[in-house]
Amino acid sequence: MFVAGFPAGAWGTNCYLVAPAAGEECVIVDPGHEAAQGVEELIREHRLKPVAVLLTHGHIDHVASVVPVCGAQGVPAWIHPADRYMLADPEKALGRSLGQQLMGSITVGEPDEVRELTDGALLELAGLELTVDHAPGHTEGSVTFRTPAASDIPPVLFSGDLLFAGSIGRTDLPGGDSAAIMRSLARVCLPLDDATVVLSGHGSQTTIGRERATNPYLQQAAGAAGAPAFPRRGM
Repeated sequence: MFVAGFPAGAWGTNCYLVAPAAGEECVIVDPGHEAAQGVEELIREHRLKPVAVLLTHGHIDHVASVVPVCGAQGVPAWIHPADRYMLADPEKALGRSLGQQLMGSITVGEPDEVRELTDGALLELAGLELTVDHAPGHTEGSVTFRTPAASDIPPVLFSGDLLFAGSIGRTDLPGGDSAAIMRSLARVCLPLDDATVVLSGHGSQTTIGRERATNPYLQQAAGAAGAPAFPRRGM
C-alpha cells in the first residue's frame, strides 16, 4: 500500500493520499486548511487518480478544503451523518467565540456529492478495503478507517483525532464527550494488533503497540470507566 501525506495549513492537520501503489487510483483523507495545493502536488508527483475524499470528522481543520478538492477531482466526500452539519456550519461545532476567531475568510459548504458513513461499513475504493469504525468522543460523528492485515504489510489505522502519539483528541468542544472517547478507544483501538500503524490527524506516526505501552489515555481506557482531562491536541 502507498501512503503520502503532509501537515496542512494553520493547524498542521495531516492529509493523506492512499493507494494500492503509485500511479493508481487513491482516496484522500482529511483535506484540511489550505490542503488543495498539497493534494494537487502529490497527485502529480505520484501519478494518482482520486476517487473519493474520506473525512474522519467534521471539524474545520479537517474539512476546510473538501469543496475545492472534491470539485477539482470530481469525486464525492464521505462523512458520518452526525458530523455532516459541520460542512456547512463549522462555527456551530466550535462554539461561537472560538468559531469566530478561527473561521476568518474560510469558505465552507458541502461538495456536490456527499455520502454517509456507517459503523462497520467496508469501503471498497481505489482497490483498497477500508473498514469504518464509528468512534465518538472528539465529535459525535468521528470515525476511523483501518486496512486489513496482509502477509507482508501491517494494518494501518487512520485515527483522525481519536488517538495521537502519546495523547488523544480534546473533548471540550460542542459534541465532545470524555466518557465516550474512552469507550471509543477501548472498542476501536485496544482490539487491534500491536503492529498496526497509526496515522493520526495531528503529529507523528506511531503504532498501537507503542501507544498500548506508553499512552496513559489508552492505558486508562483499558481498565477505567472515567476519562482524563482533555489534552490540547487537534481542534
